[in-house]
Amino acid sequence: MRALLYTLLLCLFCSHTLLAQDQKPKLVTWQDIAALPAPAAGMRVAYGTDSLQFGELRLPEGDGPFPVVVVVHGGCWLSQYNLQYMAHLSAALTAAGYATWNLEFRRVGDAGGGWPGTFLDVAQGTDHLKAMAKQYPLNLKQVVVLGHSAGGHLALWLAARKNLPRQSALYVRKPLKVKGVVSLAGIADLESYATAEGSCNAAVPKLMGGMPAQVPDRYAHASPMRLQPLKVRQYLVQGALDPIVPTEQATAYARSAKSKGDAAEVVLLPNAGHFDLVAPQSPAWPLVLKSVREVLRQK
Repeated sequence: MRALLYTLLLCLFCSHTLLAQDQKPKLVTWQDIAALPAPAAGMRVAYGTDSLQFGELRLPEGDGPFPVVVVVHGGCWLSQYNLQYMAHLSAALTAAGYATWNLEFRRVGDAGGGWPGTFLDVAQGTDHLKAMAKQYPLNLKQVVVLGHSAGGHLALWLAARKNLPRQSALYVRKPLKVKGVVSLAGIADLESYATAEGSCNAAVPKLMGGMPAQVPDRYAHASPMRLQPLKVRQYLVQGALDPIVPTEQATAYARSAKSKGDAAEVVLLPNAGHFDLVAPQSPAWPLVLKSVREVLRQK
């Protein structure tokens, strides 16, 4: 039944974006999202002492406790891009009944960003939900991590970090358990992405402090592909027309995950690009929301 619902949603997506053969689908751009009126701001909550160690918490109406979506923004792990563009997605998820925790963190170009600070920040920010649940009506048994692009990489990594060896610089004892991950155009294999051409690809060695051959242990501890199996539900939502993250990032990761016994599903959107996935006004949005619901429905 769930597979049938996904098929129907995919058909709906295609019907909304089907144009004449001599036309191309109009893809959502960064500028389109930036031009939208900003939604009401969430509550700003610090999870550390650095000015970039904070998140925006949005709560639905009602008493709760509410299921939680940890939102991790992209932007090639670079300091030029912040959490603001994920505010629309966060507000839409909150309107659908989910508490959202839109994380900010130190990035490449920020003091303390890159390896290992970027990873330690998103881990600390996620684990801070344990303290926040004492003050806000959050259901920590119903937590999904959702990230876009470089944030999709970090979202998958957050679910995988429980597999880190104790000697890793990224190891944290008893990380917050999550029900699953929704990766939106996520970079799932850092090593293959680092060695390909592209402006965002070039940011990987900046994040990691070197290429895979130079710092192989870091890549082994930071690439979700290397930390499988995650043993939680994973949805990899990917636009077929994405010029930044190729579909092979999702499909190769899912093949590997399934071979190790993981439940990983690729949701390929034939007429979507990179930013359609984080635009609640786009035809892709129902499938993103459906993926979140499917993760939290798992027992």
